Amino acid sequence: MTTLLWTGPVDSDRLIVLAHGAGAPMDSAWMDDMASLLGDRGIRVARFEFAYMAARREGARRPNPRAEAVLDEYRAALEQVRSETDAVPAIGGKSFGGRVASMIADEQHATGRIRGLVCLGYPFHPMGKPEQLRTAHLAELATPTLVCQGERDVMGSREEVAGYALSPAIGFSWAPDGDHDLKPRKASGRTLAENLAQAADAIAAFLPPR
Repeated sequence: MTTLLWTGPVDSDRLIVLAHGAGAPMDSAWMDDMASLLGDRGIRVARFEFAYMAARREGARRPNPRAEAVLDEYRAALEQVRSETDAVPAIGGKSFGGRVASMIADEQHATGRIRGLVCLGYPFHPMGKPEQLRTAHLAELATPTLVCQGERDVMGSREEVAGYALSPAIGFSWAPDGDHDLKPRKASGRTLAENLAQAADAIAAFLPPR
């Protein structure tokens, strides 16, 4: 059984399941900050870890898996969330976690089992390999989707994304001068806190109270 990390108001009907990025756990400072911001906006968050990351906590050396290899793990975590709440969740995650969620979104949304998809820094291509796009399934995505992306993300900048064939179901919240973690450069006049708050505001608007 997957360990779930719950944060935010227990009685909220606004719920999102979030998976971590490829290299950081579910309770990284970044994930903690985002969960806290969402909780402040009335959204309950359920976080979980893929098995490889949980094994790293025990000292095991596990390589990052392919996204296709952990789809069932996300499905299992989602079922566990459903067993503990009546709210219909949105799904998503940071980078790798959001990509995995995007690959099961339509199967879940078609049966009314999720509200939508939220990707926090989607890895549109591997770092340094812009020709290896991870967008094929995004062209036909039917699930309402919000991507919170840094304008200068090295895995999909605003300029790059403008040239991709993406479903009209996908909307964007662009973090000004943000990198893959939405962090701007000091010279931009923006702060990471401002960009994270903007992303949280966008998610709150994307998941209004029912």
